[in-house]
Amino acid sequence: MRNYIIKNISVINEGEITQSDVYIRDQRIAKIAPQIDIPAAAREINGEGKYLFPGIIDEHVHFREPGLTYKADIYTESRAAVAGGVTSFMEMPNTKPPALTWELLEEKYSLASQQSLANYSFYMGVSNDNTEEVLKVNKHKKEICGIKIFMGSSTGNMLVDNYLTLDHIFSGCELLIATHCENEKMIKENLQKAIAEKGEENLTAADHPVIRNAEVCFTSSLVAVQFAKKYNSRLHILHLTTGKELQLFTNLIPLKDKKITAEVCVHHLWFTAGDYAQYGNLIKCNPPIKAGENKEALWQGVSDDHIDVIATDHAPHTWEEKQQPYFKAPGGIPLVQHGLLMMLACYKNGKISLEKIAEKMCHAPADCYQIKERGYIREGYFADLAIVDLNDKTNVDKESILYKCKWSPFEGHTFPASVEKTFVNGHLAYDKGVFDEYQKGKRLEFER
Repeated sequence: MRNYIIKNISVINEGEITQSDVYIRDQRIAKIAPQIDIPAAAREINGEGKYLFPGIIDEHVHFREPGLTYKADIYTESRAAVAGGVTSFMEMPNTKPPALTWELLEEKYSLASQQSLANYSFYMGVSNDNTEEVLKVNKHKKEICGIKIFMGSSTGNMLVDNYLTLDHIFSGCELLIATHCENEKMIKENLQKAIAEKGEENLTAADHPVIRNAEVCFTSSLVAVQFAKKYNSRLHILHLTTGKELQLFTNLIPLKDKKITAEVCVHHLWFTAGDYAQYGNLIKCNPPIKAGENKEALWQGVSDDHIDVIATDHAPHTWEEKQQPYFKAPGGIPLVQHGLLMMLACYKNGKISLEKIAEKMCHAPADCYQIKERGYIREGYFADLAIVDLNDKTNVDKESILYKCKWSPFEGHTFPASVEKTFVNGHLAYDKGVFDEYQKGKRLEFER
């Protein structure tokens, strides 16, 4: 493996930006210092004027393999991830078949070991009738990121709506429990009301945040929090979309001491309900993008640490699927290649600092999931790193979109920054549009 020394770069790490040299040797960060003599046989990279992030850890993606590979697969989406500065991902269980057993989960790990350019982990799925299988993973707590409960229906519909099942899982699971929180009964009631008022054929994406409104999300999130508090479970609520939900979380204790944490996704910090007029089903997702006051509340939650993690919920579907009428068009947006660029654009607009981006997209996922030796720029840690250029631009067009679905709501958009290089385990996997696929990513390990 080749060794590297990055000279004179602005290192963004643990709340500070410092000018440093960084030496990468044998997959790891060997030394960080203001000045390092160039070791023999190390390739020198000039970092002057650029910034070094820890590799982004995206703990919420859907890569669609197995069974749905006409939309995406582990190879294509991990490639897109690495181009976006993402060095590790955690993938959801609603594939085909869904990952509801340890054997099916291990099959996904086997696929990733052969195909993924980024580091990887996979969630165990929960259904109304596999609780005993789920609880078996307690003995594998150092090997997987967590379990996933769909408390509201979404793509692949693994809805868990039985309170006895929830009680069993929250009382017995020793891993992180990640939840998609929407109240299914309320969704159905709101849907019938919308159909009665407008007619099924007249519903559009703009009706989505009305059908799946703030109360739908809050009611379900409250139930999850109540179960977690009852059993002192480790709960992580995914993709918050409402200001009201923020009251369920605290910023009064350090993240490492929290038992209940929250995630927000990049699209809910970027779009508002007013954007359905332009994008329609292209930004239809579950839970939906809502009115602008929610976006502002979510930004406040990021700023004051009621929200712990920023992720993408990368969820590709084909262009043809998205062109169907509202009722048939699936929910989900492809985002993993552009999530960091979105946040860098928000930095330039004064919404977030570079240090906070590193905290919410790198440090916090590592701490939240107790990932071993990743998420920080520290000597001895794996060299998962992304070099970004804030003086460059990234044009999004058909040629540059790496998702297998080959579309993005950002097509035609120019981001005011670029991801220049991405290192995965010390391997320069991506360099100015060129991939080196010789080395694959590693299975994430957890310190639990």
